[in-house]
Amino acid sequence: MRIAALGLLLAGCASGAAPTTYDLTAPGDIGASGRGRGLLVVAEPLALQAFDSPRIVITTREGSIAYLPDAQWADRLPKLLQVRLIQTFENGKRIQAVGRPGDRLVPAAQLNSEIRRFGLDERTGEAVVEVSVKIVNDRSGRILAGQVFSQRVAGGGVSGAAATAALDVANQALLRDIVRWVSARI
Repeated sequence: MRIAALGLLLAGCASGAAPTTYDLTAPGDIGASGRGRGLLVVAEPLALQAFDSPRIVITTREGSIAYLPDAQWADRLPKLLQVRLIQTFENGKRIQAVGRPGDRLVPAAQLNSEIRRFGLDERTGEAVVEVSVKIVNDRSGRILAGQVFSQRVAGGGVSGAAATAALDVANQALLRDIVRWVSARI
């Protein structure tokens, strides 16, 4: 009896095809710069529950949130964005060192962020990425600077490959802007 139940459970798990997994990339071309100064810790971005998952968001024509079927990110979006932001800082070589909280760095500042939008807008057909960032003095907790960054790119469709490619292009432009802005202030 137990073996039959286990067999049915496993059959149910295997019945659906796994969604195709997509990744974001960190830009390598940040522009000319010298070796920067300062140590920076990049915290994992905050996000509403709709974005705090590997699912790819679509804002429908009616303004509701849906998810791209049969496609997902390689990890939860906040974790993925944190990793790609750190890589972009490393690729840009604009600051002395960058890491995560818990990396045992003694940073001058921490970069806190919040994902406000990250998905396809069905009304405009665009990939939209919007992130709020704050540079916080690590010792005093005082906000040194803050800015909202936003990028829009023609979506190219709602298939997994087209949607994620457009979101990656928008995200790369956003990451470049954030790294340049932060580097000028540390």
